[in-house]
Order: sequence, then structure tokens, then C-alpha cells
Amino acid sequence: MVKKMNMNTAETSEEFAGRTTPMEPMPEEQAATGEDKGYGKLSKEEMISKLQETEKTAAGNFDKYVRVAAEFENYKKRAVREKADAIKYGNESLLRDILPLVDNVDRALEHAGSSDDFEAFKKGLKMLHEQLLCCLKKHGVEAIDTAGKSFDPNVHEAMLQVVSDEREPGQVVNEFERGYLLNGRLLRPAKVCVCKRPE
Repeated sequence: MVKKMNMNTAETSEEFAGRTTPMEPMPEEQAATGEDKGYGKLSKEEMISKLQETEKTAAGNFDKYVRVAAEFENYKKRAVREKADAIKYGNESLLRDILPLVDNVDRALEHAGSSDDFEAFKKGLKMLHEQLLCCLKKHGVEAIDTAGKSFDPNVHEAMLQVVSDEREPGQVVNEFERGYLLNGRLLRPAKVCVCKRPE
């Protein structure tokens, strides 16, 4: 049975090799009627109708593409403009909350020029300080607590070291400049004095 299959294959190859004439084109009658093995028979009107439908679909797809491309360009321009506005006016909310503090400072200075009551001025200044801290806290800014804390290089900056019997070695003795966190991230380290071991 295997030999028979090989013979058939050889015969087929010989027949194929013996062909010298090129493939004949589809007869005009078959092309005119749209006769094809895969599609059956189509009349000339049906072929024109299908072609018109395809052209209409292609035109619709192109129109959609043009619209989407235009919308995407507009989106990119709008995104660039919004980003620029966010950078330019990003602090608007914070500044709006600070303006009342500026008004209170103006009033305090005006009052200080016409009054000799230092205690009232001191009390007003303390109120301004508290108001400012509340405003900062509202926007996520919190002061770093250093009193009695161990030195932490993540939030503290050591300005100098002193020997002290009142503090443990490595503990903060004094604060020169207050540090702040912004939503848990370091905004400015606290500048501190640290206790060291006696030599």
C-alpha cells in the first residue's frame, strides 16, 4: 500500500512538472456574472451595491477616525493647559487661608502704633501664631516635636553637641529652628542641639 501511494505521488509530480501553459484567466462571462466557487453567482447590480456599501462603511470609519484624532488633539492641549494652571494656581487654597492672617497682622501693627499696652500686643501676637499653625495644619503641615526626644537623623539636623548631665546621650537638648512635615513627608528638618557622652 505504501508503494502504491508513492507511485501516485510520482505521477502527480510528473503531471505538474509537465504543465507548460500558464493558468488561464477567468472567462469574461464568469467575471461579468460574478460566478466564483466561494461566493456563488452575483449579478452586476449586486456587485455594484456591495461595493457602494463597502465604500460607505470605509467613509464612515474614516470620519470616525478623523473625529477621534481631533478629540485626542484637543484632549492633549487641554491636559497641557490644565497642568500649567495647576502649577500656576496650585497654592490658591493655601494663600486664601493665609490672607486673614495678613489682615490680622496689619491690625496688630496699627494697634501697636497707637497703644503702649505691651501685654495686649503680646497676647495678640500669640493668637496670630496659633492661627497660623492651625492654617498650616489644615493644609497638612505639622511641627516636628523635639522636646525630650532622641536624635533622629530622618527629621533632625544636629547643629552642635553638648555635654549635659540632665539628658541622656543622643537626646535632643535644645531646638534652634523648628522642623515641619507635609502630610507625613519631611518638609524641613528641625535644627537641634544634641547631648553627647562626656569624654
